[in-house]
Amino acid sequence: MAADTRVRRFTAAERWIHRTTAALMGVCVLTAACLYIPALAELVGRRALVVTVHEWTGLLLPLPVLAGLASRAFRADVGRLNRWGPHDRLWLRAARRRVPGRRPAAKFNAGQKIYAAWISGATLVMLATGLMMWFTHLTPLMWRTSATFVHDWLALTIGVVLAGHIGMALGDPEARRGLRTGLVSREWADREHPLWRP
Repeated sequence: MAADTRVRRFTAAERWIHRTTAALMGVCVLTAACLYIPALAELVGRRALVVTVHEWTGLLLPLPVLAGLASRAFRADVGRLNRWGPHDRLWLRAARRRVPGRRPAAKFNAGQKIYAAWISGATLVMLATGLMMWFTHLTPLMWRTSATFVHDWLALTIGVVLAGHIGMALGDPEARRGLRTGLVSREWADREHPLWRP
């Protein structure tokens, strides 16, 4: 593909944030699975070590995003993810009705915006409930019991949503290329994100 048919979608800093967050989230999910699925717990063993890795990885999970706020491009993309327009409602309507053809989207489509907002909120809730479970002497038993319930069920929901996120990525090699190299084809950008002007 000629260089002039590619457009920059993500900077190196944005790609680093995504990769680091994905790695930390992957460790959280895998260690959680080892703590809750008996067959995995027996296979891995060393429960105390798995708990420690899970706790510290969960604590580190927000750091790539916080560090990323030093990047002007990342801050601009966070602003785009938080800004909704009439085209987003049209995109959602077309997606819900499974209408083939073009769906209007700027740099991020409505589905990506919903995912980003949901996973950000879920991560904060997991961090708060995890801290309540970790520092048991700081909260009453009722709070810790509630935190455990929320943490466990939200973890299961995050696993399902992450599987969907990965499945969508596997179905779009050009989007994966954008996260790997920072560049996407102009044809893909025009087709998938017609309102985006790079």
